[in-house]
Amino acid sequence: MSTITSSISPELIDQAMNYADYRGLIDQLLEEDKTTGDNHSETMLDYTRINVQRMKRWDKTAKVGEEIKEAIQEVDSPQVWLVLTEAWCGDAAQNIPYIEKLASHNENIKIRYLLRDENPGVMDQYLTNGGRSIPKLVALEEDTLEEQFTWGPRPQVVQQKMLDYKANPESMTSEEFKKSIHLWYAKDKNSTLEKEFLSLLTNKN
Repeated sequence: MSTITSSISPELIDQAMNYADYRGLIDQLLEEDKTTGDNHSETMLDYTRINVQRMKRWDKTAKVGEEIKEAIQEVDSPQVWLVLTEAWCGDAAQNIPYIEKLASHNENIKIRYLLRDENPGVMDQYLTNGGRSIPKLVALEEDTLEEQFTWGPRPQVVQQKMLDYKANPESMTSEEFKKSIHLWYAKDKNSTLEKEFLSLLTNKN
């Protein structure tokens, strides 16, 4: 059922970033040896630098299939897709470029980006198993702010891998697990993500 999220207002959407602004902010912060959020450790900076390269790669290589192009073109009223994210988040870097490219096939859809840690009131309405997992996308009718669907924080296959690892963290090191996830993304080439959005779009429009 569609709901209206009280913490999301037209003013908040007006202040949110588009993709170019989001990418520009990350680049600017890196020049200052910073990232988004409050943790500017070398580890977080390294994650952010790697994510910039991931986004650049997907900006060039992500492909949107014909079936989902047709589905997204069926959206006939203005929508805002609000994405909660942070620059250091690997899942955000792997998924956002495809989502941005998908939305570009319908001028009725605009994507806006909010930083998770600067918007706790919104984030806390879209928790995953009680956690502030990102990226999280909330699709809204622009005029009424009625929620149409949500997605995130990662494709369901990856989410299950995450849950399995948390249940058995002795199976591999944290770094090994992260490498396995990013290898999955590289091999999958957004195909699972595309299927999930196709399901969301055809169920809601």
